[in-house]
Formats: sequence, structure tokens, C-alpha cells
Amino acid sequence: MGMSALHLRRQAVRVLLVEDDPRISALTARGLKEHGFYVDELPLGGGVMSQLQAASYECLVLDLMLPDIGGLAVLRRIRAAGIEIPVVLLTARNELEDRLTGLDCGADDYLGKPFFVEELAARINAIRRRRAGPLIDQLRVGDIVLDRLKRQVIAGGHVVTLTTREFNLLECLMQSPARVFTRTHILQRVWGFDFDPTTNVVDVCVQRIRRKIDIGEADSCIESIRGVGYSFRKPKAPASTPNE
Repeated sequence: MGMSALHLRRQAVRVLLVEDDPRISALTARGLKEHGFYVDELPLGGGVMSQLQAASYECLVLDLMLPDIGGLAVLRRIRAAGIEIPVVLLTARNELEDRLTGLDCGADDYLGKPFFVEELAARINAIRRRRAGPLIDQLRVGDIVLDRLKRQVIAGGHVVTLTTREFNLLECLMQSPARVFTRTHILQRVWGFDFDPTTNVVDVCVQRIRRKIDIGEADSCIESIRGVGYSFRKPKAPASTPNE
């Protein structure tokens, strides 16, 4: 198995399933959960935008025939808002024109009903692999290097010993320097399932990483964003002395 596949499997995959038929929704959600996905269900299209803004998802599985707002209208709103989440459309209307319209509106894939949940799971994983692209073996920000192949971190030229959880959290932050990650997002990415939102496991893990790779919180490469979460920034260079 390649490193890209390993990386995708290591992280929790959270899916938002929008399907108004309770039987189909329940069966699909149960099948995806059996394949290792975390699934939230919605019966209507009207709540999709707020749900996508409230939680972090890796894929949206969207039925076209919804009773309140059509799936295509929901998809257009999502793309107009700049939300680039992968989308798989589900529908009993399997004509070529419908498939092309869905893809033109920004869908990543299209699955006609009835379908096998195994195929849906495979398509979600295939979309994520395509979007992820080749996995970079090393992440480098300033003098901190994270080597995914060796599972090793070097800070200031010295090898730093991190636990698996610490390594995964640092990797999550270093993938997008300067991006602010909420504690909820980090929990989903690193721990792989939902914790009590009041838990402090993220803060404790960050403190352990800080003690190992930098001087202290004031000069830390992991910046605390009050009331939100954390962001990775380039470590500050040592101050130069006069006439140096």
C-alpha cells in the first residue's frame, strides 16, 4: 500500500449524508460506518450549508430528489459559497443528461440508485485520493522538518522524539501553515472520532509538543488562537546582536 493510501486511512473520514428516505439513509449510513467512515445524516437540503459551516467534513453525499430544496440547487449554493468539499450525487434519475448537469454544477461523482454501499465507499476514497494528489514525503517550515516516511521530526538540526499522537497533530498543523485549526477539527483529524467538546486533550498534546520543539509559548511555532484553536507559524529566527 502506498503512502498516500496510508495517510488517507490514518485520518478520520467524516461524511455528511443528505437523504430524505429514512430507510435508505439508515442503511447507507450503517454501511459507510462499517467501512470506517463517520457519518452525520440530514433529511433535507435546507440545513446543508449551516451543517457544513458548523463541522468539518471530507465528503458530501447528496441526494438529488429532496422534498424542500433540490440537490442541484444545494450543490450550486455550496460551490457559489466557495466550499470545495467533494460531492457525490445520489439519484434514481440515471439519464446521461442528469449526470452531466450534476457534474457541470460541481459534483465530483454520480451514483444511480439502487447502489451498493461498497461502491459508494470506494468512490469516496477514490475522490479523496485524486484531490490529495501525491503525498509529499517531507514537510518543512523554517528549521522544523517532518519526515512522513521515517515518522521523524527534526527541529533546529536535532531529532525530536514524538509520540504517534503528537506526530499526527504536528503533521496536521504543518500541512497548512498559518491556517487556524479549531480544536474540533484537530480532534476529528488526529483522534479520529468525536470527543466531549470540553475535553482538553488537544491543549495537553500541544503543550507536550511545545516542550519538545521550541522554547516556550511566547516563541512557539504553534500559536494559540484564543477561543478557537491553533495555527502553525514559521519559528522566529534568533535575534542578531550588534556588529554581528
